[in-house]
Amino acid sequence: MSERKVLNKYYPPDFDPSKIPKLKLPKDRQYVVRLMAPFNMRCKTCGEYIYKGKKFNARKETVQNEAYLGLPIFRFYIKCTRCLAEITFKTDPENTDYSMEHGATRNFQAEKLLEEEEKRVQKEREDEELNNPMKVLENRTKDSKLEMEVLENLQELKDLNQRQAHVDFEAMLRQHRLSDEERQQQQQEEDERETAALVEEARKRRLLEDSDSEEDTAAPAPPRLAARPNPTAILEEAPKAKRKAESWDRSIGTLGSRPPLSGLVVVKKTDLGRSTGQGQASPTQGPVKTGKAADPVPWTPGTSSLSQLGAYSDSEDSSGSN
Repeated sequence: MSERKVLNKYYPPDFDPSKIPKLKLPKDRQYVVRLMAPFNMRCKTCGEYIYKGKKFNARKETVQNEAYLGLPIFRFYIKCTRCLAEITFKTDPENTDYSMEHGATRNFQAEKLLEEEEKRVQKEREDEELNNPMKVLENRTKDSKLEMEVLENLQELKDLNQRQAHVDFEAMLRQHRLSDEERQQQQQEEDERETAALVEEARKRRLLEDSDSEEDTAAPAPPRLAARPNPTAILEEAPKAKRKAESWDRSIGTLGSRPPLSGLVVVKKTDLGRSTGQGQASPTQGPVKTGKAADPVPWTPGTSSLSQLGAYSDSEDSSGSN
């Protein structure tokens, strides 16, 4: 049974590797590789953030005319995940890191920049001390002064810690808590006093209002106007005879006058004979009152029928009033 993964290849006896043709590929050819973003970056085109570890299908090429101690430097091309802008970065074997080249800015490298600055300052100092003995002495003096200041500060911190070691923090907290309670109690008492003052003021105001209302009720009532008399009372006070005459004059007129409508009434002869044959009083005399009702006034040639009708109605009124 043959192996599934063959590691040894078979070379025939007549194999000649020089006969294998060689491909002529360009030195700056590119390969498609799968990689992850080596650091956090932000796209300059759209501002999209690309975090460290984001996977990309990148194109890889060898940088021409750049090397570090014989090590080649490679350049990688990736695309922004949002706007598809091209971003390039390359290897940095000198600092064992990657350097941003185009299309984006690197984030969170403050610590790295600080370390680089410290290294630069240290290197400059070493270069100065290499050819200048006086500079070496001056730097040593500065270092000794700085060391003494650090020791003094450290001793002060130790003394401060020793003094604070005997402080009872529980008692301080208890005292602070008591002061807070006293402050709250004092505030509550002030609120109660203000409330009581407001209640007392409201009670006094109410008493004043009650006293004013009592004085208003105790004052004498204004004199009442006399009741207006009944409009028809004057009619009852006038004499009845006068009232009858006035009503008669308003409706019919005086007995001696002849109204213009008297000519329209025609008197029958039978009525005249019957009235004269009964043996009553003369026409000039008025109607005679009896115990029950008064008889109608006989008709005379000098009076009209309307005047006789008024007399009859007058007699009824008098009998009814009596």
